[in-house]
Amino acid sequence: MGQLSSRETHGVGSSFPSPSRSGLNNGGQNGTSHLYRPGYLWQIFKHRRARNFRNSSKGCRLDVLEKFPDLYLLPPEIGIEVLKNLNATDLCLAACVWSDLANDEMLWEGLCKNSWAYCTAYKSWKDEGKSFKKLYLLLDEGSLTFNAEPLWGMKYLFENHILDDNASEIAMFFHGTNQLVWQKVRQYLNTRNDVLDELLKLQSFKNQFLPNALRKFFQAVDAPISRGEYLNLLIDKFAVRFCNDNPDIALVPEIVAILCYSLILLSVDLTSPQVKNKMSKREFVRNVRSAVVEYSRQHAQGNIQLQNRRGMPQENIGPIQAIAAVDSDFAGHLYDNIYLVGHIAPQRWKDDQG
Repeated sequence: MGQLSSRETHGVGSSFPSPSRSGLNNGGQNGTSHLYRPGYLWQIFKHRRARNFRNSSKGCRLDVLEKFPDLYLLPPEIGIEVLKNLNATDLCLAACVWSDLANDEMLWEGLCKNSWAYCTAYKSWKDEGKSFKKLYLLLDEGSLTFNAEPLWGMKYLFENHILDDNASEIAMFFHGTNQLVWQKVRQYLNTRNDVLDELLKLQSFKNQFLPNALRKFFQAVDAPISRGEYLNLLIDKFAVRFCNDNPDIALVPEIVAILCYSLILLSVDLTSPQVKNKMSKREFVRNVRSAVVEYSRQHAQGNIQLQNRRGMPQENIGPIQAIAAVDSDFAGHLYDNIYLVGHIAPQRWKDDQG
């Protein structure tokens, strides 16, 4: 077969001239006015569809490039919208064909903020005229390094001025990304309680049912696999924040912590295939009520002894009102939530991804 003519290569008739690349960029009438001529784009797609139909009826194999029009034939705004659907790898490949469009700063800025909603560099990167494609590569390298060794990853981000070594900045970075292995984040937070405090400040549990609030908390801060000091630290901080966000509830942080441990144990009991005899609703209600009553009794006795030693009147002796707040109906609703919604602390990512 002979070589294809220019009109066959572009897939449009001679009455539809191919725009020059410079014309797409300068926006002048000489370069792009025909693109906006009424019916021009429709004629392109109509002609291409008709030719593809003829080829397919003859048993010809349709090449991908024959079915997808050259983006340079479209207005740049439409080309950009098409390329917005690509990830970073595909966008780099597209740049081999459509360099001007695929290297657009708006595309790479969008990719950065889709994967890392916040970093310190966003505040000045655009004003300094730096490339968002370069920023994406730096953030990607920093994240990969963090997932291998958290301290090295943070050092990389600090040294390249991507992130400030500040607890609030680090917490906002963790809060807005899905590129980190959360077992590594947990490992880093073990060494930076100040970052954990700032990360907790980004959460709001106002007017939320306790199991839903705890589930939201563990989605932001990855729950440890086993019980230990780190879990105790998380529960204590959550209980204080939950009570501060909901001052009208008749609960104190210590009672909330007891309820949180009860919910965790119930989640494991109901979801673990290794547990054959599941805890019933009646058993859960009885256990929760007993734990709350026992804590309130011990707390009240301790306060009475302290007030007697100090010669103070026996009033405001503790969270006795919590016994009434955590009644059978309330405890039953806790059980129903776990039974219907699921585990209170699902793993954000599997451990084998670390």
